[in-house]
Amino acid sequence: MAQGTSHDTSHDRLQQIVVTVSFVVCVIGSMIGVGVFGGTSVNAAAGGALDTDATLLAPASAAFSVWTVVYVGLAGYTLLQWFPAPTAEAQARQRRLRLPVAGTMLLNAAWILVVQAGLLWVSVLVIAALLTLLVRVFLILLRTSAHGWLDRVLVDGVLGIYLGWVCVATAANIAAALTSAGFDGAGLAADWWAVGVLAVVGVIGVVLAVRGNGPVAVALAIAWGLSWIAVERWDGTPYSAPTAAAALAAAVAVLGVTAVVRVRAVARAGTSA
Repeated sequence: MAQGTSHDTSHDRLQQIVVTVSFVVCVIGSMIGVGVFGGTSVNAAAGGALDTDATLLAPASAAFSVWTVVYVGLAGYTLLQWFPAPTAEAQARQRRLRLPVAGTMLLNAAWILVVQAGLLWVSVLVIAALLTLLVRVFLILLRTSAHGWLDRVLVDGVLGIYLGWVCVATAANIAAALTSAGFDGAGLAADWWAVGVLAVVGVIGVVLAVRGNGPVAVALAIAWGLSWIAVERWDGTPYSAPTAAAALAAAVAVLGVTAVVRVRAVARAGTSA
């Protein structure tokens, strides 16, 4: 028993170090992405392919302030995971989450670096891998329970915002890569391609809402990104009323379904109690 406890402690310590190092790498990557070290900011990298006026699916610059919430939240998560879990169940949850979350932080940094290098199609692969790993994290959260308000905020909340935003960012990234490659819509107007992609994002948000019993943080982050796409298409260039309307409709759908599912889940929990 003592040997098992010692092994578990060593395993936990290694995971904690991996998460912490990954967070540091993530922060350095973000600093590179905003040009702190003299490099090109993300919106100006790759010939401006990811700038707010590059595609119909590019959100307004204010949307990216969500990264501040994500990074601050990841800092809190990184600190929290160093503290001993209150129960064996909570400890098992921490162990299942640490490496996938660390992987998302490393992929985040990798995405910034490949964009800086102008490798847009590689950035699509990286952000797709990031989204996949965040979905894995989401499934772990669904199968386990938060322990206390800090856990709900710094784990479920932060990682939910992270997932929701990356859902929108993935669509914008793919649009940027296609536009940069000269994709002309294959006979279909750009507006309707944008509407179709936004419909897919909305469906993904609804599926996450139903599957996750109304995860508020995920829905808010998706709606945030979609709303800023709508703002940019109404007030920015290129102008596109269909895109703006579709983005707002998708945001309302995700929020509405999430609210309904959440209320029903709470009601069921109250009835069973």
